[in-house]
Amino acid sequence: MLIFLSILQFALIVTIVAYLANNVYLLIKAEPAVGPLSTYPFVSVCVPARDEERDIEACLTSLLKQDYPNFEVIVVDDNSTDKTPAIIESLRERYPNLVAIQGEELPPDWYGKPFALHQAAQKARGELLLFTDADPVFQPYALKSAVRLMQNYWLDMVTLLPGAEFGSFWERAVQPVIFAFIAALTRFRKVNDSKSRSAMAVGAFILLRREVYEQVGGHETLRQAILEDIGMARLVKQSGAKIMIIDGMKIYSIRMYHSLREIWIGWRKNVFLAMKKSIFKTFYTILCLLGFVVTPWVLVAVHLWAGSGLVWQAMAWAGLAMVLITKWVLCHEIKLEKHYAFLFPLGALVMTAIMINSMIHVLFRGKAEWRGRTYSQPER
Repeated sequence: MLIFLSILQFALIVTIVAYLANNVYLLIKAEPAVGPLSTYPFVSVCVPARDEERDIEACLTSLLKQDYPNFEVIVVDDNSTDKTPAIIESLRERYPNLVAIQGEELPPDWYGKPFALHQAAQKARGELLLFTDADPVFQPYALKSAVRLMQNYWLDMVTLLPGAEFGSFWERAVQPVIFAFIAALTRFRKVNDSKSRSAMAVGAFILLRREVYEQVGGHETLRQAILEDIGMARLVKQSGAKIMIIDGMKIYSIRMYHSLREIWIGWRKNVFLAMKKSIFKTFYTILCLLGFVVTPWVLVAVHLWAGSGLVWQAMAWAGLAMVLITKWVLCHEIKLEKHYAFLFPLGALVMTAIMINSMIHVLFRGKAEWRGRTYSQPER
C-alpha cells in the first residue's frame, strides 16, 4: 500500500508541476506603458464602496493621480455605515474628476456590488469602462498601460491579475495558497483563445468597451451574481467579443484581507460558487490541493519511520523537493520571503476548511454573506 501511495503521490506532483509551469508560461505579463498612445479614449473608472474606510482613500487617490489625460473616477457609496462617505467627500473637494454618487437602497432583486456598478455605469461618460474595487492601489501608469493593451491586442475587454500585498501571519500563510489555487483553475491559454468558451475575469480590474457592455445587457444581466466578474467575462465572450486575462502585478496591487476572520468570510462567500456548486469538483480539488501541498511531507515522514528502501525514500524526497521549488517560485513571483513556503501546508488546511464551510453555507443554508448583507440562494 505504501509503495502504491508513493507512486500515486509522485505522479500527482509531476502532473501538477508540469501543468502549472505550462499555464504560467502562457500568461502574458503587462509592462508599464512607455511613450504616447495612438489615441486616448475617455475612460470611466467605476468604484463600488461599502464600509471601506480603511482602504478607500489610498485607492481613490491612486486612481485620481493617473498619468492619463482623459478620464473620470465614479465612486458609489453603497449605503456605508462607517467613515467612507466623509472620506469620499473630502477627496471630491480636491479632485474635480471625482464623481461621487450616493447609492440607492438595494432593491430586493439585486445583489450589492452589481447594483453599485450598475449605478456607476449609468452615470459614466467613457468610451471605456474600468470596473474595480475599493481596495486596490494603482500605479500612475495603470490606465495608460491597460489602454495600450486594449489597442495592441485589439481587445474588447482586458482583465488584469493583481500584485499581492501581505500584512498579518495568516495572510502570508493562507492567501498565497488561495491565489495559486485561482491561477491553477484558470486556463490562461483557453481564456485568451477566442475559439474556446472558457472565460475569466478579476473584479479588481475589468476594462471593457462601453458598446460591448451595453450589448450584453450590463450588470442588469448579473443582478444576483456573487461572482459578477466571471459572469461579465462569460457574457462578453459569448457575445463574440475578444477578451484577455493578463498578469498585471506591475500595474496594481491589492491587500484583500487583514485577518483570518476576514479571509474566512471573504472567501467563504464565493469559493464554492467558483466550483460551480459541484460537490464532486470541490472534493476533487481538495484532494489535489492536500495531495500537492500537505501529504508530500507526511509521506517522507512515513518512509523514514518505516525504514523504506532507498529508492522509495528518494522518490518521496524528490516529490517534496519539486513541491518546495514550486512554492519558492510562487513566493518569488508574489514578492514573499521564501521561508513562508513552509507555512503553505497550514494554509492548505485552512483553505480546505473554508471550501467545506462555503459548501455548507450555499447548499444547506442557502445563503452567502458579505458586508452586512445576506443573499439567499446565490447562483454564481
